[in-house]
Amino acid sequence: MSLSLPHALAVWRRDAAMYRRTWKLNILPNFFEPVFYLLSIGLGVGAYINEMGGTPYLVFLAPALVCVAAMNGASYEVTYNIYVRLTFEKAYDAMLTTPIEPDDVLAGEVLWAVTRALIYGGCFFIVVAAAGLAPLPGGLWILPLLPLTGLLFATIGLVFSLRIPNIDLFSFYYTLFLTPLFLFSDVFFPLRERLPAHWLWVAEVLPLLHPVRLARRAFQGEFSPVMLWDLTYILAVSAVLLLWARRDMDRRLTS
Repeated sequence: MSLSLPHALAVWRRDAAMYRRTWKLNILPNFFEPVFYLLSIGLGVGAYINEMGGTPYLVFLAPALVCVAAMNGASYEVTYNIYVRLTFEKAYDAMLTTPIEPDDVLAGEVLWAVTRALIYGGCFFIVVAAAGLAPLPGGLWILPLLPLTGLLFATIGLVFSLRIPNIDLFSFYYTLFLTPLFLFSDVFFPLRERLPAHWLWVAEVLPLLHPVRLARRAFQGEFSPVMLWDLTYILAVSAVLLLWARRDMDRRLTS
């Protein structure tokens, strides 16, 4: 591995500089999507449901949507943006004419995706806290979870982006992967109350389930052994996919 932290940070700064030019256009659709879900489903459906999982429905929904905001922030960065830089702009080819290596590119892009997850998740947490839906100061435990969520979905999106031959295939990623995750990862209803036991084992494979479960525990101030499993899942899957993405990045940039 030929990783240089200053070079990786140079890639991160390049992305940050580009983002400063367009952040208003980028943040509106990605940040307000979970806000609209919180308002429409929380206030609409919540008017007919007193409690969900033993808590008021809005309080049940809020921590999960913080994770969704972090997931969106990382996912949008490592899909279309990465593909455009790699295929159309040839930005990475230009970077490789400097001392920057493929490992530096990968590390810088992952760091920036994690940063975007922090921006979107953190901003949405502020909205949730201002609405009185986050217990303070205990709810602040969700903040260290945001970069972990960003790391997990950054590695997932990178592996997909580095292997697809056509930009149109991202519609499959969002429609057939992220949307089902959003709907069936404990965000809107507790899976344990609706799915039979054998399907719960299948649900454990879903990557969004684990940040959502950790976030809800953070809001409730409860700790259980399952949280160790959730944390292990996030770190292990991120590590495996990061190695996979490193191999594909090196192949795409040096072949």
